[in-house]
Formats: sequence, structure tokens, C-alpha cells
Amino acid sequence: MSVKLLLQRGDITKIAVDAIVNAANTSLLGGGGVDGAIHRSGGKEILEECIKIRNKQGGCKTGEAVYTKAGNLSAKYVIHTVGSVWQDGEHGERELLANCYKNSLQIAEELQIKSISFPNISTGVYKFPKEEAAEIALNTVNKFVNQSEDSTLEEIIFVCFDEENYKIYERLMRLSNL
Repeated sequence: MSVKLLLQRGDITKIAVDAIVNAANTSLLGGGGVDGAIHRSGGKEILEECIKIRNKQGGCKTGEAVYTKAGNLSAKYVIHTVGSVWQDGEHGERELLANCYKNSLQIAEELQIKSISFPNISTGVYKFPKEEAAEIALNTVNKFVNQSEDSTLEEIIFVCFDEENYKIYERLMRLSNL
């Protein structure tokens, strides 16, 4: 069975999927952008679980991922991953961003997720160049699904809040025949 890669413009908290990926910060305690929206919409259950994870392991490192239940969201789970802050491209930023997608997808497989949505990780306050971030996201996800023999994943949705990211993904997906 092949996995459908889809593109949607809108608010990731309103997408009907099994798991929403959160562009979190290392503290896991909520923040701005996607992270703040997910915590606000999902309610205190997400924060309470994040606090437990933080107390157990000290947060979440850049490129890694953890999961919680989704609280008031329509999803079952939120997979929290910490994107890389863009410095100059010489500090492993690309590899760390790719790891966000790989580690989130590995958790999705462990949870036997059928549908998952990704935001534009690291392209907001972390200042990762949007075009490069989209290429990394699409390449990493495409490689992962092509290497997964018995994947439970059926649908992966890239959710773009802003028009600029949407147009970048739309063009790159068209060029890659995704």
C-alpha cells in the first residue's frame, strides 16, 4: 500500500488526523506559533503530559521527538519535535531538521498511526530558510515511506499556515511528482 502525501493550507489544530506534529521547543512547555496554538487548542492535558516527560528526561533535544495524547484536539496524539534554529547552515541544522521528520515518523509507526500532519518545522522564529526546510521535509518523508515495508501510515499531510510556505510546497511537490 502506498502512502499519500498531501498538502493543505490552514490551521494544523483543525486537521482531522490520528497525530499532529508539534514544532515544539526543548522545554516542551508551549511557546509561540504552532506550539502555542496546539497547547491552547489541546488544553491542559497536553501540558501536563509534557511536564511529566520533562521531569522524567529533562525536555526534548533538537531533532528528537516525544508524544502525548492530544487533549481537546480531534487527533489522538501530538508528536512533539524540536526543530533546529538556523545559524548559518554550518552547525548541523539540516541533519537536525531531517531528524525531526524521521523521529516523528518512527513514533507514528510505533503508535500504528494511519494519518499524520506536519507543520513547517523551524521556518518561523527559528528562521530556517523556507525553501530549504520544505526540501528537507519532502525528501526525508519520501525516503522514509519508500523504505518502510509494512507501514501503518496511509496519509501524510503537510499543513502550511501561510501562503508563502504553501506555494513552496506546492511547487516542490509538483516538481517531484509527489
